[in-house]
Amino acid sequence: MLKNREDVRNVAIIAHVDHGKTTLVDELLKQSGVFRDNQEVGVRVMDSNPIERERGITILAKNTAVSYGDTKINIVDTPGHADFGGEVERILKMVDGAILLVDAFEGPMPQTRFVLQRALDLRLPVLVVVNKIDKPQARPNDVVDEVLELMLDLNASDEQLDCPFLFASSKNGYAKLKLEDPDVDMKPLFETIVDFIPAPKGDPDAETQFLVSTIDYNEFVGRIGIGKVENGKIKVNQEALVVNHHNPDKRKKVRITKLYAFDGLKRVDVEEASFGDIVAVSGIEDLHVGDTICTEKNPEPLPFQKISEPTISMDFMVNDSPLAGTEGKFVTSRHIRDRLFRELNTDVSLRVEETESADCFKVSGRGELHLSVLVETMRREGFEFAVSKAEVIYKENEQGVKLEPMEIAYIDVPEDATGSVIQKLTQRKGTLNGMSPLASGYTRLEFEIPSRGLIGYRGEFLTDTKGNGILNTEFEGYGEYRGDLNYRHQGSLIAFEQGEAVTYGLFQAQNRGTLFIGPGEKVYSGMVIGQSPKSEDIELNVCKTKHLSNTRTSSSDEALKLVPKKIMSLEQCIDFIDTDELLEVTPENLRIRKKILDPTARKRAGFNRK
Repeated sequence: MLKNREDVRNVAIIAHVDHGKTTLVDELLKQSGVFRDNQEVGVRVMDSNPIERERGITILAKNTAVSYGDTKINIVDTPGHADFGGEVERILKMVDGAILLVDAFEGPMPQTRFVLQRALDLRLPVLVVVNKIDKPQARPNDVVDEVLELMLDLNASDEQLDCPFLFASSKNGYAKLKLEDPDVDMKPLFETIVDFIPAPKGDPDAETQFLVSTIDYNEFVGRIGIGKVENGKIKVNQEALVVNHHNPDKRKKVRITKLYAFDGLKRVDVEEASFGDIVAVSGIEDLHVGDTICTEKNPEPLPFQKISEPTISMDFMVNDSPLAGTEGKFVTSRHIRDRLFRELNTDVSLRVEETESADCFKVSGRGELHLSVLVETMRREGFEFAVSKAEVIYKENEQGVKLEPMEIAYIDVPEDATGSVIQKLTQRKGTLNGMSPLASGYTRLEFEIPSRGLIGYRGEFLTDTKGNGILNTEFEGYGEYRGDLNYRHQGSLIAFEQGEAVTYGLFQAQNRGTLFIGPGEKVYSGMVIGQSPKSEDIELNVCKTKHLSNTRTSSSDEALKLVPKKIMSLEQCIDFIDTDELLEVTPENLRIRKKILDPTARKRAGFNRK
């Protein structure tokens, strides 16, 4: 007999990147009394990962819970970036409704469409919050119309279209039902959640059914499965069975040793949980996303959406440059292998494959951002390794036609940069689908483009738009291969010998292109030290000192003026490297190098720029 759990609400917060999800959760936590009055609370407390804090993005879904009156509200803060879409799809299976957050100035953006599409497909009721209404350029009424248009465009049902709209400023801690209402607190949002988001439904007397929607990992207890109790109860010391909808052969007997409920930002030990509760289970080895924990009496797996396949891959390999092992703590293939396979414990959109070489691993993910976050995380943990250029994963259809991943790119650019952006993306096999003027002198372009056409483009895009352009992409599916593509038109400046770069050598070299290094930096033969304006690679000796004589002294070097070197971020380096190059990643440095360091062997191998 199905019943409602009126004392629980399960809700996900979905939005485009940087529309204020995590800040909103901060406020709900504060105003529900999770923190003591005198407790110091950081900003964006849910983004615990240092990379999330620096980039201002949420990478991993987070669970929290607040109480409002007699109702416990379980809140899941989801990533807004399409590269972490695997997280979003799974989380929405765990909740009974979603709060869609939209910026009152920007309006719905590509990832708004991406996350909203998934919520509507699952038939979830959506409560819309127009956030950042305190912005000077805010246009909340227009944004309400734009959200309704988007919902119509995504085939929302009549019930979904009949949704409440609230106006909020997460930063200032208030939400209201009408724009003219006073700015007080978050109470209107709490009340709307309780009134509008349906209570979870289930059968309290049925056998246990618990669906694992996300996996956490802890060195001490191993894998932790987080999900919702769909039916019945789950108890500590209960004998259970693990089954999977997509893997009918999976039947594993287990015992529930630990159960945790969420309370604010803490996990609290509990003895049992009923249908509708979102809880965490630990102590079960080999637990995966999509598994159902049930009983032997009713071994019925719950249906679960398959996780999206990766579209881009990179090789991670042992660093074998002349400077290898001098800066990293973990440098061997065993270290790298263990770390990559450990990442699979929590990141289900990632794939790691061993290759013919014991020192190289093929790592596949949802996009460049997905893989660059992994590279940066490993680097901070003390790993030293090398990575290849990101390449797309091709497929073949039944007729043997080569297919490649395609993206829809939504681009907002100042009018004066429109021409160069269209020209560059057309060269990269993009097709312009639409072009419309926006307010304040901007134009919105919509391109269909192969994923490989966007590899290495972001840096160029920021230069062409003087940093004022906004580029967002959404994976569309696989389409026919669109032909060969030049990744980079400029060549590299390559160091001729091993040593230390000196001012005199750099002064002679800077006329040949843009340098990535400064005086005193270590270089080696085959290391890329800059970018050439010409299409071919140029070898330079930056360790060369001036010949001294009676009339020429080394002190005259001080008069030489060097152009400041170009400092490259990790993303820029990953974008820059070509197919015959590698990026050497250490905790201290990022160095670009040729795959074949020896100049003679390089020429013999015929590594011409493709």
